[in-house]
This record gives sequence, C-alpha cells and structure tokens, in this order.
Amino acid sequence: MLASITIPLLRSLMIAGLLAIAACQAAPPVQEMSDARQAIMAAKEAGAAEKAPDDLKAAEEHEQAAEDALKEESYLRARRHAVLAKDKALDALRRSKTETDAED
Repeated sequence: MLASITIPLLRSLMIAGLLAIAACQAAPPVQEMSDARQAIMAAKEAGAAEKAPDDLKAAEEHEQAAEDALKEESYLRARRHAVLAKDKALDALRRSKTETDAED
C-alpha cells in the first residue's frame, strides 16, 4: 500500500522539480545582461579600445549575440553570451589597467 502511494508521489515531485528548473532557465537573463553592459562600459572608460581592443571587440560581439538571442527568446543562449561578454570585458579592463600601471 505504501509503495502504491510513494511511487506516484515521487514522480509528481520529480516532475515539479524539473518544471521549476526549466522555469528558472526560461527567464530572461536580466542581471547577466546588465553585468555585461557595465563591464564593457568600465573597460571602455579604462581605455580598452586602445589597450585591449581584441578583448573589447570579443566582449561586444558576445553582447550582440546575447541581444540577438534575447530577441529570439533563446534565454539560455543569451545568458551564455552575456556571461562571456562580461568575462571578456573584464579581461579587457584588467589589460587596460595593467598597461596603464606599466606606463606610470
């Protein structure tokens, strides 16, 4: 008797858990996009266009790919590109600051 109640209950809980995970993944990556934009702005302000142009360009390309994915409502792809954009922008920022420190 207990098994006949437990198995359907476990199935229901597993399905509910999977749906909850899917719902989290399906939300637009608002925070990630904001982080990427802020990191790119900071890199530009630090002179990345001159001191780390390749990293800055990669960051901007990933930001654009994230924007494109958002328009297509492909939120997982948008999130992935936004995170990559932020990472590349932070690389550009570090390189810019390193070069600035070396010049001083």
